[in-house]
Amino acid sequence: MKLKYAATGVAILLSLAGCQRTSYSGLDSGASSLPPLEAQPVPSVQSGQLPPPGAATSPNGFPAAPTPATQTASLDAAPATALDVTKESMVGNWRVSNAGASCDMFLTLTNLGSGSRGGTRGCAGPLTAMGSWEVAGKQVVLKDRSGNVLGRLYKSADARYDGTTSTGQPISLSR
Repeated sequence: MKLKYAATGVAILLSLAGCQRTSYSGLDSGASSLPPLEAQPVPSVQSGQLPPPGAATSPNGFPAAPTPATQTASLDAAPATALDVTKESMVGNWRVSNAGASCDMFLTLTNLGSGSRGGTRGCAGPLTAMGSWEVAGKQVVLKDRSGNVLGRLYKSADARYDGTTSTGQPISLSR
């Protein structure tokens, strides 16, 4: 029985020895620590007068960017050959062709702002920011997460929609 107590005592000592904290601070501490960073000078702050709101050019001579209203004014009307569009027929997965590339678009009926939630996968350019869509008359309007129009499409065939982006590039959806 004494052997049983001795074996139990040795097992307890070995298990407690495994709980000791080990420190590696004694192993070549000069190579493992990095020197502190040196302070860097901060450039001076410049000040100046801002141009009045609505100025046509910036102080560096570049023209002001065009407003979205001027870019999309010609896109508001669907062609006379456009077929009727229903929101329910748009729900699901679509293949998008834009600027010679293709990607996937997913449209749902979940409300998001004034439209419904949607998104893209594998797209490039402005379509990467697509967040919502809505049906307006005979058009499908694609919008970014801020509500800005990215493009407008119309139904040209049974499972095909054609249109243009807000930058004027052709875009099409098909299943």
